[in-house]
Amino acid sequence: MNLQFPSLADRVQSTFIDAIFLLLLSFGITEILDKFAAVPDWIRIVLFFGLWALYEPICTTTGGTIGNRIKGIRVRQQSYPSLKPNIFQSFIRYIFKVAFGWLSFGTMHFNKERRAIHDFASGSVMIKLGD
Repeated sequence: MNLQFPSLADRVQSTFIDAIFLLLLSFGITEILDKFAAVPDWIRIVLFFGLWALYEPICTTTGGTIGNRIKGIRVRQQSYPSLKPNIFQSFIRYIFKVAFGWLSFGTMHFNKERRAIHDFASGSVMIKLGD
């Protein structure tokens, strides 16, 4: 299998698209909750953090985030690039991605598969879909 790996620009753009999507979704949920009388703050907090904590791992496991789909890139298992990562790998990947932030992308230029720190930690690789 001849794999192509996305550039840093593709991955950053995908992350930016996902952040915009999550912000819009958060505002939408806030607007919906504002229609109801006296929604407890704890419900708002759980929904906000739940949305941000679950979006990427679940989307990664099921095929890709909105940003991944728009940019034509996907997360796959490094040892079996035809397989999507499982939910455990997806959560590990997301935890490392959040913990290291933009620094996680620093390793991309030092390996042929352009893997970031969070890819190494979870055993994943990003691939670019054929044009």
